[in-house]
Amino acid sequence: MAPLSKAGAALTALREDLSGDVFAPEDPGYDEARTVFNAMIDRRPAVIAQCESAEDVVTAVRFARDLDLHIAVRGGGHSVAGMALNDGGLVVDLRRMHEVTVHPAAGAAHVGGGATMSHLDRACQPYGLATTGGRASTTGVGGFVLGGGTGWLDRKFGLAVDNLLGVDLVTAEGELVHATAEDHPELFWGLHGGGGNFGVATSLTLRLHELPHMSIAFVLYLPERGPEVVRAYRDLIETGPPEASGAALYITGPPEEFVPPHLVGLLLAGVLLTYAGPEDEMRKLAQPLLAIPHESEIVTAIPYADLQCMIDDPPGMRNYWSAEYLTGLPDEFVDVFCARAASMPVPTGTQHLVFPQGGAIASGPDDYPVPYRGAPWAVHPFGVWEDPADDERCRQWVKDVRSDSEPWSTGAVYLNFTGNEGTDRVVSGLGSENMQRLGALKRQYDPDNVFRFNHNIRPA
Repeated sequence: MAPLSKAGAALTALREDLSGDVFAPEDPGYDEARTVFNAMIDRRPAVIAQCESAEDVVTAVRFARDLDLHIAVRGGGHSVAGMALNDGGLVVDLRRMHEVTVHPAAGAAHVGGGATMSHLDRACQPYGLATTGGRASTTGVGGFVLGGGTGWLDRKFGLAVDNLLGVDLVTAEGELVHATAEDHPELFWGLHGGGGNFGVATSLTLRLHELPHMSIAFVLYLPERGPEVVRAYRDLIETGPPEASGAALYITGPPEEFVPPHLVGLLLAGVLLTYAGPEDEMRKLAQPLLAIPHESEIVTAIPYADLQCMIDDPPGMRNYWSAEYLTGLPDEFVDVFCARAASMPVPTGTQHLVFPQGGAIASGPDDYPVPYRGAPWAVHPFGVWEDPADDERCRQWVKDVRSDSEPWSTGAVYLNFTGNEGTDRVVSGLGSENMQRLGALKRQYDPDNVFRFNHNIRPA
């Protein structure tokens, strides 16, 4: 850490040089600037630099290096582990860099490093174009894509990272690098799953696909129907087209119009069938689900950008999630999955989900560090609650779901779904066969491990 006099002079210079705002702990607005969506995270950075350009990011990174400050990077701030913040270091806050430029003729979008899914989806919607995005509109595009990226469209269009065409990156030395399959190809490979380990992504270029129609069937059932529902959904997906995706799930009945009042606040089973196509095709596909006695249904065409907002995790809630990627979905697993719903914390915002892979995910490039690609199914315990008194039971429930799933686990995992679960899980999320290559890449671009607030790759 630099002497106080040097630090004070450097902070003054940063305030003058940065186009965006700079917050220190004594500044008005500091607490708002350090708040992330997961209310369990309470960290106090020494400096928050709200950057407005790649040049601002370069300035901020060089400021941190001069003062020997650790650096965290905030895009959407949606990391469940709060990796967008640190204590006593610098936060490079990209949220003002959220511009999205769509190039319809080229089938691509240029996306600012601070853009969220909502920025991307809304910009693409008027052109009837889309790309694989997260399952919530508030997710940051940068961290989502560089971590692999799974969503409602991945069975049709591949993982988000399969649609990555280029990245503009500020390295640990404060240099701006443009990585593509042709320029810095090894770095480009590492950015396909390696997350924020190699620098600050100031912008990304993503491939877009035509998506003129999107439709859904969202059906709620009494919980005792769960095993029948999950099996019907499994069979539908495994014999259906890649346009079909979604999840089988358990939730607390929300206070919404489509939920009968007497079921609000109670455990319900459900299916969200998403379909990258017109409503009439989806209705035919959904018939086995609609034939099971149910309490509520929404069967409709819907703009993709609106679908993305349907299950947004509200800010200010406490969050703890994880996942296991599965070798299959046999009846025995279905029974175990449904039985665990009985101990799901209710009433909370917690969701107990199992969702499909396959399709374009499985047939995508096999050399990227995304080892979960081949798993046909995944289970995703998604703990969301409000009362700190529920912390232990909610976290334990997520861990119990993972333990239940171990007999069917491939061992691989999508790291964006996990918090800080230790080094072994990072290896599981990147592939043991990739770690030496990733470590060498880390040594080349970040030998001092400046970018360590992530699912960290140590310099080899």
